[in-house]
Amino acid sequence: MTLTVQTTTDSEDKAAALARGAVEARLAACAQIAGPVTSVYHWAGAIETAREWQVLFKTTAARYPALERHLLAAHDYETPEIIATPVVAGSPAYLAWITSRTAAR
Repeated sequence: MTLTVQTTTDSEDKAAALARGAVEARLAACAQIAGPVTSVYHWAGAIETAREWQVLFKTTAARYPALERHLLAAHDYETPEIIATPVVAGSPAYLAWITSRTAAR
């Protein structure tokens, strides 16, 4: 099964580092960075507003646990957003490419 996995961080450089690290480790076939976006959220008893960059990883269910561990280790947020969404349909060639690029060597 193919997944998209999303996280956010507070700088473009940090987003690029998270993306590059996951792709280099074959935990994701690719990662897209979008931003800045404005996030509004509850934190420490208050409503916060922050400028963030989103990173969207393309991976497989088999590689998700390792990708999650990587993001938790590499991320500097106390509780980083890590959300996985199943891909229910897609180009067979593209989905096969994701599988081939994330296969452990």
